[in-house]
Formats: sequence, structure tokens, C-alpha cells
Amino acid sequence: MVFWEGYVSDEVMGTFAPIVVYWIYAGFYHLLPPLDNYRLHTMRDEGEKNLVPFKAVVKGVLLQQLVQAIVALILLTTTSNASGIMVQPSITKQIIQIVIAMFVMDTWQYFVHRYMHQNKFLYRHIHSQHHRLVVPYAIGALYNHPIEGLLLDTVGGAISFLVSGMTARTAVIFFCFAVVKTVDDHCGLWLPGNIFHLFFQNNTAYHDIHHQLQGLKYNYSQPFFPIWDKLLGTYMPFNLVKRAEGGFEARPAKD
Repeated sequence: MVFWEGYVSDEVMGTFAPIVVYWIYAGFYHLLPPLDNYRLHTMRDEGEKNLVPFKAVVKGVLLQQLVQAIVALILLTTTSNASGIMVQPSITKQIIQIVIAMFVMDTWQYFVHRYMHQNKFLYRHIHSQHHRLVVPYAIGALYNHPIEGLLLDTVGGAISFLVSGMTARTAVIFFCFAVVKTVDDHCGLWLPGNIFHLFFQNNTAYHDIHHQLQGLKYNYSQPFFPIWDKLLGTYMPFNLVKRAEGGFEARPAKD
């Protein structure tokens, strides 16, 4: 039994919970004080280097989430048990399904993401929108061109759900976790004790390298593991060094 049972269907929860979690977690980062001693970029860099205003970022994220919600609700509803009786798999099976979904999502996003960098037309007209945030921040994690949001995130999520065979209830857990991980990867902070930094090599600093000019064609992997980057030669190692004025810098270790 879960806390929403009897109040909201799993299909509705699976559709809207990740959106709510996104704004809670990203909003938490947004409301934090500057934390200059833990930033990967200075506040000045964020203001000077980013090429899109904050309001436009918020509008872009909301548009992507609207499309995701429509697709998710249709997908979860059409794949649910018509009788309304759901038998939830064992915890072990759910964990296996989530791991499978993580690998499928990583695979889809790596190859689509990489192709959007390699194809000059797609990069110029679609993917470059995300890279207008040269200095990433949490609320901008899902700031993409609508076509990219559909192809990379929405379709990738749908394929992960279908291939793994998870139920709508398990999908609530998986997609909320994926959202939190994606927001954290873009938060721009290297906070002590951050569980994602401890257990995932593909983390905030890893993705920050990709947003730097010299890292544009490296570190495509997202949001979980660096497997495909390492297998296919697109991994750029880096050093995390302290800045004299405070904070950290993710500095590429590869020419």
C-alpha cells in the first residue's frame, strides 16, 4: 500500500508526481543562499555567460512538462490493467525493472544526445537551446527545445517504461528518482555529503564538463551512468579543483 492509494490513481500519480518533485527539488536549490564556497561557477559567471533569461527558462520547462504529462497519462492509462486490479511485483522484481529502465534510458539518451551534437542542423536549431545555459542551474535542468524534450526525455522515458515492464506504481518511483537525479546534475553546486556525488560518477561536475566549450563533444551520458561514454571514447576525465576566490571548478584533464 502507498500513501496515495484510494485518493489518486497510480496513472495520475505517475503523470504528475515527477513534475511536482521537479519543482520542489529545483525550487529548493533556487531558494538556497549563494553558497559561494560550493559553486562550480561564480554568480557573476551565471549572470554574464548564460544566454537566456530566467523567465524564458521557466516557460520552456513548463512547456516540456505539459507535453510529458499528456504522453505519460496516455501511456500509463492505456497500459494499465483494464479490470482496475493491479498485482504489484515483488520488491526484488521492481528493483530489477528499475535498473533495466535506468540502462534503457541511459542508452536512448546517450545516442540521441550525441547525434544532436554531431548533426550540425540539429545542434544549431534544436539542441543549442539547452546549451544557452552555459552555467547550468537546477530549474533549467529540463530547459530544452520542445522537439528535443519530446525525443530525448519523453520518448526515452516511454521506452524505458515499456521495455522494463514496470507497473504505473513502480513508474512513480522511477520517474521521480530520474527527475531528482537530472535536477541535481544541473544544480551547479558541489555540496559535501551529496549522495549522488558519492554513488554516481555521472554527477554535477561530470555534466558541467559537457556544458563547457572544450567538453561539448564529451560526457554525453545522462542521467545515471557513464558507461557509454567510456565504451565509445567520449569520456572526458576531469579534476575538481578549488578556486582561490571560493568554490570549485571542474577542469578537463584531456586536451
